[in-house]
Amino acid sequence: MQLRTYLLIDQMQPQYGALTGKTMQGEIPVEGMAEVYIETAPASDIYKVMDIALKTMDVRAGALAVEREYGSLEIHSHHQEAVQVAGRQALEALGLTENDRLKPEILSSLLISNVDAFQAQLINRTSFGGLLLARQTLCVLEVLPAAYIVLAANEAEKAANITLVNYTPRGRSGRLYFSGTDAEVRQARDAAIKAIEALPGRSK
Repeated sequence: MQLRTYLLIDQMQPQYGALTGKTMQGEIPVEGMAEVYIETAPASDIYKVMDIALKTMDVRAGALAVEREYGSLEIHSHHQEAVQVAGRQALEALGLTENDRLKPEILSSLLISNVDAFQAQLINRTSFGGLLLARQTLCVLEVLPAAYIVLAANEAEKAANITLVNYTPRGRSGRLYFSGTDAEVRQARDAAIKAIEALPGRSK
């Protein structure tokens, strides 16, 4: 089994928690909770991870995705220690540790200042979070593997007064969209990139 992603969200921020809860199809999380994301290859191995994690501690599963190549799982709890223990026990049972995960990579970091009204409307049509407004600054981050984008989203919101427009944590790469004043967006972008780059892991 290959561990592609393993990450901890220590405390879900208000916008991140609301957007995550809106898109989850399992047990819905709320702001303030802690969560762990795990992504594996082959995809079906994620069933074993979920089985062990849910039987180890009192945690809830918010999302399970079994795709062509990768499987991913989100678990959450009001207690940070619970998700940490559940995640680590699942890895240990499979002979893995956090350090066996892939080290995340920033594929793209794009800033668009003074967003055009028509571009804002097109982005809003396919987003699930806050609205991107004309003349704001927009940041689009793209991260590999995809699930690491949730850490970028939560850390961006911690760092600055931004609007979390959308994030997509599945597929080959993950994307994050957030907006606000130019200064706030730049501050949030820098915090998100710093958090991603600080995670240890193995090279491809």
